[in-house]
Amino acid sequence: MSEAIGVVPEVNQGDERRTIRVLVAEDMCLLRETLVASLELEADIEIVAALDSGAAIVRTAIATRADVAIVDIDLPDVDGLTAAADLRERHPACRVLILTALASPAHLKRAMDIGAGGFVLKDSPRHELVCAVRTVAAGGRVLDADLACSALRMPANPLTDREVEVLRCFSEGADPRDIAARLHLSYGTVRNYLATTVTKLQARNRVDAVRLATDSGWL
Repeated sequence: MSEAIGVVPEVNQGDERRTIRVLVAEDMCLLRETLVASLELEADIEIVAALDSGAAIVRTAIATRADVAIVDIDLPDVDGLTAAADLRERHPACRVLILTALASPAHLKRAMDIGAGGFVLKDSPRHELVCAVRTVAAGGRVLDADLACSALRMPANPLTDREVEVLRCFSEGADPRDIAARLHLSYGTVRNYLATTVTKLQARNRVDAVRLATDSGWL
């Protein structure tokens, strides 16, 4: 169960709530349609877009003037956390609520690092999701307390931004020469980055480094 942290108090019953414009990004059709139908039952929530991938999240949120983006982590094209980070940078007025089945402290920590307003599990009760949308829209934060404690105990990422970039390219199937061409680096530099990454993560090899970095939420 999620625990609201830093919740902004709701308005008095006599006050009229403003409409919260919500974008939903979920690749599973049935779940996406269920989310939309469920949230549209609330008088103060308006669904302005429903997407099945991460690539269009930023431009759609800007075009629809969304107040809250409900984003799944495991999205095609662009994963939810990468899209959320881009959204926070390019359209900070839109708050991000991560909705996921991946109950991972590493994912929660990355969501916190990019400034997400909430992290809610897909098996949460409907009323908790509705409350989370209102809380995040009002500037509050909603996190799972147990996951938050675990995330805070995790070690910091030892990799530099460039090392993460190189390792991410490798995880996508690019070999060092392809990575060098893509990132405008020399072949030797890419090999050095990969070797350093393996050493820093105390991994057995490059594939193991990808696994460790992924499990820790650094990719």
